Amino acid sequence: QVFDKMPERDVVTWNVMIAGYSLHSLCEEGLKLFWQMQLENVEPDNITFISVLKACASLTALEQGKQIHACIIESGLKSDMFVGNALIDMHAKCGNIEQARKVFADMPERDIVSWNAMITGY
Repeated sequence: QVFDKMPERDVVTWNVMIAGYSLHSLCEEGLKLFWQMQLENVEPDNITFISVLKACASLTALEQGKQIHACIIESGLKSDMFVGNALIDMHAKCGNIEQARKVFADMPERDIVSWNAMITGY
């Protein structure tokens, strides 16, 4: 209720709500908030994308994940390693291992999470 009554909500406020929903297995609500955030022209950041990709992975919501992937490309955050790791995880958990592999191959930098996400996807 407090969130709904706030006169102005910045990206941090949205992120707290989206991450909170995702963390407490209310992934559909988190995704709805993400799309509402888009409608209100609030620019998502890497934290936003990581949270909504986690929600998509939990729901195996590949089509929404693909739409969010397109938003990431448009935002210029495609090369962010943490976003890349979340993309790999989402695509792999949704059964789209070829796209996960493409994201992995296109990443300018990889860490142990990147490798684990790919290995787990297989």
